[in-house]
Amino acid sequence: MQESELYKTAVKVTVTTIIINALLSVFKLLAGVFGKSYALISDAVHSASDVFSSVIVIIGVKISSKKADKNHPFGHERFECVAAILLAVVLFATGIGIGYSGLMNIISGEYKNFNVPGIIALVAAVVSIVVKEGMFWFTYIPAKRINSSALKADAWHHRSDALSSIGSLVGVVGGLCGVQILDSVACLVICLFILKAAIQIFMDAIKKMTDEACDEKTQTEIKEFILSCEGVKRVDELLTRMFGNRIYVIAEIACERELPLYEAHEIAEAVHSGIEEKFPLVKHVTVHVNPYYNEEKENE
Repeated sequence: MQESELYKTAVKVTVTTIIINALLSVFKLLAGVFGKSYALISDAVHSASDVFSSVIVIIGVKISSKKADKNHPFGHERFECVAAILLAVVLFATGIGIGYSGLMNIISGEYKNFNVPGIIALVAAVVSIVVKEGMFWFTYIPAKRINSSALKADAWHHRSDALSSIGSLVGVVGGLCGVQILDSVACLVICLFILKAAIQIFMDAIKKMTDEACDEKTQTEIKEFILSCEGVKRVDELLTRMFGNRIYVIAEIACERELPLYEAHEIAEAVHSGIEEKFPLVKHVTVHVNPYYNEEKENE
């Protein structure tokens, strides 16, 4: 996928989710106020934070899609990881804030003064679960297709919001049944889901910024492809590293030692271009050719 296509896909998805999030946040806030549900109000704040996170996604993907330049000869892909880390921090702070409020209400006993939630709060919680889960898949599918860390982080913002809305639903149902402490307990449950998602997003971004190897399945497929190339006798070494959402490959192959230099070079070129064509996430390939020795023949 071209860098411009990656940016266009990310912008199309995030602009749509920004609009939906803004409308959903207002709806949940009003439903929480009029329906007298603190958990739903907290959930509305979480949805509002998703609007900010989506803006970070657009900025991060825009910078990461820039072409390589003199100061960044390997490109700007890691800026997307920076955006993902920022999203994780925002999500973590949101979770702590919601959890702290719920805990303080339980400790102080203020939940005893809460009024019974209205039916509108129940309806809003159900609507939020359905909409946010739909937004998760709407964002996650293209994020996986273009392998965007920032967009995946944004998708998990939506999934955590759907989970937190389940907590809100529990709180509202508890309030309707007269067990009003569940409203504050639901805030703690919301907090745990959000913190878990934030930590996962953060760790994934850190891995991509520390030259971690790509997954074993992809490495195996690359090695099998190299061995299938004409003239390649053996793969002596295969190294991969993640650079943002792209893969760099270093391969050492063995070819017949009697081959002229230009033929060995053509084999290396075929391996190089073949890997980049077959594996779209690979950005750069380095191929080194070693002379092939048939040890069994040498020992005869």
